[in-house]
Amino acid sequence: MLVNMKTLLQDAKKNQYGIPAANAWNESTVKAAIATAEAQRSPLILALYPAMADILEFGAIAIPHASRAQVPVVVHLDHGQEFADAVKAVRAGFTSLMVDRSTCPFEQNVAEVREIVKIAHTLDMSVEAELGHVGKGSEYHRTKNDGLTDPGEAERFVAATGIDCLAVAVGTSHGMYAGTPEIHFDLLARLNQVVPVPLVLHGCSGTGDDNLQKAIQYGITKLNLYTDLDQAGYAVLDQFFIQGKAANMLQAEAAMTAGYAAKLGYYMELFGSQQRV
Repeated sequence: MLVNMKTLLQDAKKNQYGIPAANAWNESTVKAAIATAEAQRSPLILALYPAMADILEFGAIAIPHASRAQVPVVVHLDHGQEFADAVKAVRAGFTSLMVDRSTCPFEQNVAEVREIVKIAHTLDMSVEAELGHVGKGSEYHRTKNDGLTDPGEAERFVAATGIDCLAVAVGTSHGMYAGTPEIHFDLLARLNQVVPVPLVLHGCSGTGDDNLQKAIQYGITKLNLYTDLDQAGYAVLDQFFIQGKAANMLQAEAAMTAGYAAKLGYYMELFGSQQRV
């Protein structure tokens, strides 16, 4: 069933589990993610990063599949950095969107997020925003402590914007880490105390199982995944050829998608989202 994120994340917050937000970009990944969620009886957030696929074309694929799913599925715009991205997500039938103005000054971030919240909530869409800034894993060795979320600003930001969940910067990074992930759990604990809406963690790939499970206990409800799913798919394909199996494009795609799905299922178990629906 097609839903927005608000109720799902509120339940995850109440019962201390996490919901994977899996980047998907075509029909194969959409179908694989939904089939995995149905097998695990887990809620699912399908997240499209705009650079991966056209927003309108993705919506035309993802919305019908999500609507027919036997578990709750959110179709979410990940890192929407332009007003046009939000408009396209509305047109495409997405049920949730992220307004990413995390590199903007605080007041500009508030103003632009609040503007889109008014539109989205009118259409029963949930809205995520980011305060602080989660950077690139390739720069982690020098930027890991840059852009951390300030609890006082976070409390004011949520009150001023009316968002449904907040992505926080507590030591993770997007992509492969250049160094060992160091999560500021003391900061996360403080954010969990003062921020009334569910918290989101970006850059979960490569962060480590123990860190992710601990983050859930400290209030994280939505965990974004791309690199680990991508690498799991590639590893299966690589092994596929090492074993000397004859392959065409269809077989290669099926092999990669199976690896993607298996890794997503692993994370559903790790985050405790299985058997929730």
